[in-house]
Amino acid sequence: MMPKQPAKRNYLLSVLQCKCPRCREGNMFVDPHPYHLKSYMNMNEACPVCGQPTEIEVGFYYGTAYVSYALTVAFSVSTFVAWWVLVGFSLYDNRIFYWLGLNAVLMLVLQPVFMRVSRSIWLSWFVKYDPAWSQHKLGDFERVIDAHKGNW
Repeated sequence: MMPKQPAKRNYLLSVLQCKCPRCREGNMFVDPHPYHLKSYMNMNEACPVCGQPTEIEVGFYYGTAYVSYALTVAFSVSTFVAWWVLVGFSLYDNRIFYWLGLNAVLMLVLQPVFMRVSRSIWLSWFVKYDPAWSQHKLGDFERVIDAHKGNW
């Protein structure tokens, strides 16, 4: 009889929930609530479930600015299309300015979520999912210097 394979967890759901990309079970962030503004970006040093380090190298998360930019552009385009379909635009009134105001407020409110999700996406591009993570040893990350951890 074949050993039972663990169920493969959904990639998109694990990224949106900010789970570890290796096991897709452990939380990447110390505080799961993105609106506790004093601690919303504090990450676990390693996954509490599988031990995967969250900072692979010094300055690793600088690339998340590009991911965050893409997320906010996609969000703005989607709110633009939704406004166009539901409310519409006209040359004879100020509806476009109402959309700009609404979009700006929504992006400010959702910025902590965008920042967390962009880190989750960025890490998931470099750490692959391992359904049998408990049987495989973690690789050595030779470019991490303990004295420089957290210097971003």
